[in-house]
Amino acid sequence: MVNRIVPVVLIALLVVVQAQLWTGRGSLLNVAALQRKLDAQVTANIKAKLANDQLASEVEDLRAGLGMVEEKARMELGMVKPNEIFVQVTPR
Repeated sequence: MVNRIVPVVLIALLVVVQAQLWTGRGSLLNVAALQRKLDAQVTANIKAKLANDQLASEVEDLRAGLGMVEEKARMELGMVKPNEIFVQVTPR
């Protein structure tokens, strides 16, 4: 009788371990899904850091001199200096 109990217990433990491996919290599918989410978040963080660096550079340029302020006024607001003629060319 004892000879049959040990293999049955070992097989039951093997089944439990396999069930955890395939369906549990740390299952292979769960780990793969979390890895995909992590990769997407890392990509989003890199894009956000690039945007932040660009904005920080722009703020520094605005603090450093009036050249950037003048360029932004011309490009974004369409402002011109006194006695200056504004010419806009549209592509066909």
